[in-house]
Amino acid sequence: MHPKIWSDMFSLGIPVLEKIIRPVIVYLFLIAALRLAGKRELAQLNTFDLVVLISISNTVQNAIIGEDNSVIGGLIGAASLLAINFGLVRFLYRHPKLDELAEGDPDQLIDRGKINTAALKKNLITVNELAAVAHRQGFRTLDEIDTATLEPGGGITMLAKQPTPETARHKELIARLDRILKALEQPKKGEQPV
Repeated sequence: MHPKIWSDMFSLGIPVLEKIIRPVIVYLFLIAALRLAGKRELAQLNTFDLVVLISISNTVQNAIIGEDNSVIGGLIGAASLLAINFGLVRFLYRHPKLDELAEGDPDQLIDRGKINTAALKKNLITVNELAAVAHRQGFRTLDEIDTATLEPGGGITMLAKQPTPETARHKELIARLDRILKALEQPKKGEQPV
């Protein structure tokens, strides 16, 4: 193997401090930008959102690595990203108010079975996209859902409607009446069916 290959792979093209600062700046920018763009970008609800996220990673690549394509430079950049993420997550864990400010609040997309069109509009989510998420979570229709919440991290949590106590009691009474009718309709031993 040629010695130049080894030196190209492992010699840094830019100073180490710059290799650390670049990914930290890009990381903080992306956190702020994605927070401003809204939870929809994190939820990856459709093809357009996925294309945007993939394109962003490609767009910021050069900002992170600079003119350095060395293995060591890449490892330093990756380690910097992991370290800033680890540090920020720990810091926010210890400061719940700041975490809430950074993450944002959940949005009720469906509340007590009613679709919240204002929340859908705010988050640029169509009813069809919401129905697609419902299908992935095992619901046949949106009518089966009591609440749907767009979480700060971009996930959508859905809870099924539960029958009210009156509805459950009504169903139970109907079932009992059906059993009584079936029992009355069956001929007793020794009787001839009519």
